[in-house]
Amino acid sequence: MTVAPPMPLREDRRAQLVDGEFLFTAEDFRMIAATLHAAAGIALPESKATLVYSRLAKRLRALGLESFRDYCALVTDAKGLDERQQMIVALTTNVTRFFREPHHFEHLKEKVLPPLLANAKRGGSVRIWSAACSNGQEPYSIALTILSMMPDAPDYDIRILATDIDTQMLAEARAGVYSSQIVAAVPGELRARWFERDGDNFQVSEPMRRLTTFNELNLIGDWPMRRQFQAIFCRNVVIYFEEETQAKVFGRFLPLMSPDARLYIGHSERVCGDAAARLETDGVTTYRLRSVR
Repeated sequence: MTVAPPMPLREDRRAQLVDGEFLFTAEDFRMIAATLHAAAGIALPESKATLVYSRLAKRLRALGLESFRDYCALVTDAKGLDERQQMIVALTTNVTRFFREPHHFEHLKEKVLPPLLANAKRGGSVRIWSAACSNGQEPYSIALTILSMMPDAPDYDIRILATDIDTQMLAEARAGVYSSQIVAAVPGELRARWFERDGDNFQVSEPMRRLTTFNELNLIGDWPMRRQFQAIFCRNVVIYFEEETQAKVFGRFLPLMSPDARLYIGHSERVCGDAAARLETDGVTTYRLRSVR
């Protein structure tokens, strides 16, 4: 009697890193992590394998692919730029809210803005950068802080640059429409004055739009800005970078900071690298550019 050989497993399920409908091996994870790191500077430990699987499995279904090996071939191909962007969007975390870490906005209002706005009234300019703006709640919180002090601010040379790597988040930011649950974090007086009610949603007002410009920008890519900023918000993003990349990003901020400028970072972050010698503490996770002697 001839014994038939055992049926082969579809690829090799013994190499499966995460249980699920798609084969996902350690090599697949390594390739995805390396691609994400090269594209966005984000360091992805293997402990995040389950998260990677759950988020990218949706992309495999949408693309009609049968395995992560096929997906890796797509995102590493020269023609895979669009899907690499989709991968970055899927794997990056966009936790944000209006007036998140409120001590930063209190510091901005009490210590930074008074002389800047007074100078703007005399013809000077004010430039603030929200360097990882997500869906716009951070830069709009900056705009609300300015408007609470100077309601006619859009009539002066006062502008907020808001950038992010995620084009989907930028589209939401430009639309400026938020649910009542989201805008509940905005103080009632500001919400009543600077938002327009639209059913169950709230639309940012025209003055808020006039103060804010949204552009796509990768923090480890090229920065087209040439003029300096008096305040930079870069919060809860470099924590996903390796220390070497963090140091490079902080170092690149320095030439773009005007004398006495402030840098606001996330509660779990610390300035490192050469920038640590040029920035001094000016509050909770708030830094001030030292004058060059």
